[in-house]
Amino acid sequence: MHIQQQDQAAYAALVLRLALGVMFLAHGLLKLVVFTPAGTAGFFESIGLPGFLGHLTLWGEIIGGLLLIAGIGSRWVAAALIPVLIGSIAFAHWDAGWLFTNAGGGWEYPAFLIAASIAQVLLGDGAYALRNIRRPIGAQTQA
Repeated sequence: MHIQQQDQAAYAALVLRLALGVMFLAHGLLKLVVFTPAGTAGFFESIGLPGFLGHLTLWGEIIGGLLLIAGIGSRWVAAALIPVLIGSIAFAHWDAGWLFTNAGGGWEYPAFLIAASIAQVLLGDGAYALRNIRRPIGAQTQA
């Protein structure tokens, strides 16, 4: 079976969309289940942000991750989550330095996720997106 270049882009967008979706979902669930909403809000307050932003971030990551996995509004969701990543660099990880293995977690991982999110914005939903399920593969890269 020969896959055309346009089809390859749709499948690349799918792989990226699933990876980003799973990552955002996992980070949101970590804040919900392990750190708890109150603990997440407390952390946000400890770094000088309002606690309610912790709740917004938690639910934004969970809902955004699910929407990305499903392929619903992938461009908008990826774009909406970029400020969360920028905030994580600016407020939580910048002082720890480049490597994420540093104490406090460095900023290279969120920086990479910003680049991946920008790529998702440019690529769109890709193959097997819920909103594109009835369109031919080649038409899916347009969304």
